[in-house]
Amino acid sequence: MIERCSNRVANLAHFLSKNAARWPNRAAIIWEDKTWTWQELDKRVSALAAALSSRFGITKGDSLLVQAQNSNQMTEIMLAAFRLGAIWVPCNFRQAPAETAYTCEKSKAKLMLCDAEFEEQAQTVKAANPKLRGIVSIGESAFGVSYETLLADHMGSQTPNAPVDYDDPCWLFFTSGSTGRPKAVVLSHGQIGFVAVNYMADLMPGTSEEDASLVIAPLSHGAGLQQIAQLSAGATHVLMPRTGFNPAVAFELIERHKVSNMFTVPTIVKRLVEDPAVDRYNHSSLRHVIYAGAPMYREDQKLALEKLGSVLVQYYGLGEVTGNITVLRPQDHVQEDGPGARIGTCGTERTGIEVSIQDDTGAMLPPGETGEVCVIGAAVCAGYLEDDAANHSSFRHGWFRTGDIGHMDKDRYLYLTGRASDMYISGGSNVYPKEVEEVLLTHPSLSEVAILGVPDPQWGEVGLAVCVASTKAEPDTAELSDFLAGKVARYKMPHRYLFIESMPTSAYGKITKKLVREFLSEKGLT
Repeated sequence: MIERCSNRVANLAHFLSKNAARWPNRAAIIWEDKTWTWQELDKRVSALAAALSSRFGITKGDSLLVQAQNSNQMTEIMLAAFRLGAIWVPCNFRQAPAETAYTCEKSKAKLMLCDAEFEEQAQTVKAANPKLRGIVSIGESAFGVSYETLLADHMGSQTPNAPVDYDDPCWLFFTSGSTGRPKAVVLSHGQIGFVAVNYMADLMPGTSEEDASLVIAPLSHGAGLQQIAQLSAGATHVLMPRTGFNPAVAFELIERHKVSNMFTVPTIVKRLVEDPAVDRYNHSSLRHVIYAGAPMYREDQKLALEKLGSVLVQYYGLGEVTGNITVLRPQDHVQEDGPGARIGTCGTERTGIEVSIQDDTGAMLPPGETGEVCVIGAAVCAGYLEDDAANHSSFRHGWFRTGDIGHMDKDRYLYLTGRASDMYISGGSNVYPKEVEEVLLTHPSLSEVAILGVPDPQWGEVGLAVCVASTKAEPDTAELSDFLAGKVARYKMPHRYLFIESMPTSAYGKITKKLVREFLSEKGLT
């Protein structure tokens, strides 16, 4: 057997080094009235890396905790961590102080970099983690060393990119914790290097230094991967202002900067295409509107295709697979219903990824049969940090088990039925809420639906449909039951309907069953 002579790969920060050399004066980041060129960004990243190394002793393998909203600093910290061979640990900026402290403890972070507005998080982290070497404040504050002062003190420093191997960690990606406390997914330089190439091949073919990408979603999550992919091509990043999402502002930036791609979630696409601004601004530069994180309902998809044209790209993936399982390309987004529409699919396998539908024993199932979605490929993570139980349960015979339930057709298009954890058992039969939700959402009076399994003395569990009405007059239970009749089996039909004003969503725009249950519990509605 021949052993590999070297496991060395390019440090992800080389993308920045390359761009600064090739296009020094091109815009790297645009944020409101400020622009940073690739050369300026490279100098700031080198200065920050030098400061982290000399002031705080940060070196290869150390973790850097980041509590910040989207900004040029967020990108600089990520790239400085990569350059040093350190590990970027971005937090969901909306999480509670105790959750940030947990992230710090789990990641064994040596240093925290924090927006000045998050003083409570900073103080909580400091109190809970006495081994922390310090806190750097992005903006003026009383709790940490000034970020800009650190850069000014080390401006002009030349910091080389640390040598790294394929499996050297660069990012601890914390899961959403839908079934417990968040787990730390270990992402590596080699893995994300592959993912950047995959994004270019499957999601945004043809992207180059001539393009611009609008950053809407938090960089601490999937948008961070999108940013690294853009970085690999030399495309400009255009950041939204921090004043809350406004569709008109997004469209104005798209028109002004000739934005060609963007990444977001279905709820934001829905808001964009339902806003009058979609008809006021020129968005013809858009080639790829990428959405993920949740399925897009068919009616919303049709409106988006009508308003934006054939630019929609859906991907399905998890943090553990760096969002890299399937893709539904623009040509697969068909506006008219019919045999070619493949309604409900999340697409075909991404380049370099293999999907298998497996039963409980790990046996592969044929097309059309429902089972667990399992994945192998270079995008799969190394595992969870210091969590043997999760690693044991999530990997089987080399396959990563997603916990999602679905089937593939004969052409290898994947259809998801739902999360295994969302399934409930009614009268001895398994019910996967997603297939019923999809049918209900074709009712003209409903805009959002989440079905939960709730205890029932006769059937064990029955469906509770939590709904948001799209009209002032809410449809009654009998009308909705009649609507479902003949479309789904009777045992799958919800026994109760509950209407609320709006669905609770995560910081990343997802509607999860866990959040809906928590919301109902807090309101005393279950």
